[in-house]
Amino acid sequence: MELFTPDFGLIFWMFVAFAVLFLLLWKFAWPAIMKGVDSRAELIDQGVLYAREAKEQLDNAKQQAEEFEAQARARQAEILREADRMKSQIIEEARSEASREAKKEMEAAKVAIEQARKEARQSFRDEVSAAALTIAQQVVGQQLADPQAQAKLVDNILDNIENAN
Repeated sequence: MELFTPDFGLIFWMFVAFAVLFLLLWKFAWPAIMKGVDSRAELIDQGVLYAREAKEQLDNAKQQAEEFEAQARARQAEILREADRMKSQIIEEARSEASREAKKEMEAAKVAIEQARKEARQSFRDEVSAAALTIAQQVVGQQLADPQAQAKLVDNILDNIENAN
């Protein structure tokens, strides 16, 4: 049983060695350990602060991204409305231009038709007068030998015919 019960001298020297070791550790090691623990705690606190700041910045960035996205959507809708308005305006301008061109063409056609009608009427009148003169010369003979008198007579007859119609 001697192995389990230590002697007083052994206990004394163990106590002295423990006290010396305790004093040395308390004097030199304990401040270094506490300094390391404090720096580690401070580092952890700073890490937590950095994490909070990073989370806040991330939340702010998400919020700004959502705002930018909403602004982009609004701008896109505005651009689409503007494009639709411009499309309608261009279509309306094209229609009005086509209408103006059609009116010009119609007016030109009317003028051309009227000119052709006048020319046809004049040509018809000339042919009728030539035929009437030929007939009148044969009928009347020498009485209407003067060409100016013939033209005057034919014009009068044709004017009477036109007025009657």
